[in-house]
Amino acid sequence: MKSATLFKEVGYPLSLLMQNIEMGEIGLPDIQRPFIWGNTKVRDLFDSMYKGYPVGYLLFWVNGMPNGHKQIGTAHKQKAPSLLIVDGQQRLTSLYAVFHRKAVLDKDYRERRIEIAFRPRDGKFEVADAAIRHDPEFIPNISDLFASGKASFSAVNEFITGLESRRALSNDEKEAIGLKLERLFGLDNYPFTALEISETVDEEQIANIFVRINSAGITLNQADFILTLMSVFWDEGRAELEGFCREAKRPSVGKPSPFNHFIQPEPDQLLRVSVGLGFRRARLQHVYSLLRGKDLETEEFSEERRDEQFATLKEAQGYTLDLQNWHEFLKVLVRAGFRSGEMISSQVGLLYAYTLFLIGKRDFGVNHYVLRNALARWFFMAALTGRYTNSPETVMEQDLARLRDIQDASGFV
Repeated sequence: MKSATLFKEVGYPLSLLMQNIEMGEIGLPDIQRPFIWGNTKVRDLFDSMYKGYPVGYLLFWVNGMPNGHKQIGTAHKQKAPSLLIVDGQQRLTSLYAVFHRKAVLDKDYRERRIEIAFRPRDGKFEVADAAIRHDPEFIPNISDLFASGKASFSAVNEFITGLESRRALSNDEKEAIGLKLERLFGLDNYPFTALEISETVDEEQIANIFVRINSAGITLNQADFILTLMSVFWDEGRAELEGFCREAKRPSVGKPSPFNHFIQPEPDQLLRVSVGLGFRRARLQHVYSLLRGKDLETEEFSEERRDEQFATLKEAQGYTLDLQNWHEFLKVLVRAGFRSGEMISSQVGLLYAYTLFLIGKRDFGVNHYVLRNALARWFFMAALTGRYTNSPETVMEQDLARLRDIQDASGFV
């Protein structure tokens, strides 16, 4: 009897993948964030493909849903996605940005373009910089070749003519340069293997597949796994978390904003604060299981338990992202003698101090001025002694454990 599989194997040339992304037929599920690699990793990707090395398979989910997806890139697409990328997103998004000369989002939610240079003389790829842009041996941005629409023959002749105006070229050099450039153009046909997951698989199963694939390496951490669950069971909460972090990275005009000069937090950092406040835990491993509805004693799962745990997280996150709470805490840092992020030696220590601040305010009702002074002294001590430098989760677990028998505000202080 054959074992049932939820996927099939499909081969794609790179050109077809790029065309499908351009049209909008390939997109991202909500469990994925639309960020790309840094330029160095993109350079290495092109180098591997150019040398004929394998660069990994892709995992697609056949999209049977009318929504719940994101576009790749920032331009409007003609179609809704029929395939959603579960694994391989950063590879495809980076390739799309280069081949179509498109702007994409970086981890700070800013649009940027990727410029990869190529030296035909020896087939070397580099991240473009000022020196390379003025070096006639380099094509400073290969996107200009791919997106120009020129035939490879015209592009080769144009490059050779430009280089000959700077130095003499032998016939052997011209032939070698031509072959290297033809090989670069040939990347259009680089073969990718994709596994396509059936549309009968639901979002929860996709999230589980996503976590299992990435847990084999170091791509994701426990916070990322929880963010994946949030995409399935509370997507507006994840969007709210990411929106707060996006706004914290740039000043706003005419409206309240989380922007400050101490920290521009990432979603996983503020998730840790919410988890500390809601579950009184610093280690996220067990929280992931709790949010899936697992009873840690019986090892059984239930939807009712999952809903209860998410309700706890929702309440805690609402308190964490409250702008009044956020800016009240930032005054604690000023009270402790800190004036900017350059003076903060540990963002982990700052976030754990924010967790304790919220616990003191919400759970123990500590007077505002008393709480500010107590946490200012606490944060100064933690920074001075490097309290959260080694094994920060373990130390914070111990700090949270010390609060379990506390009954009132004075005990907390």
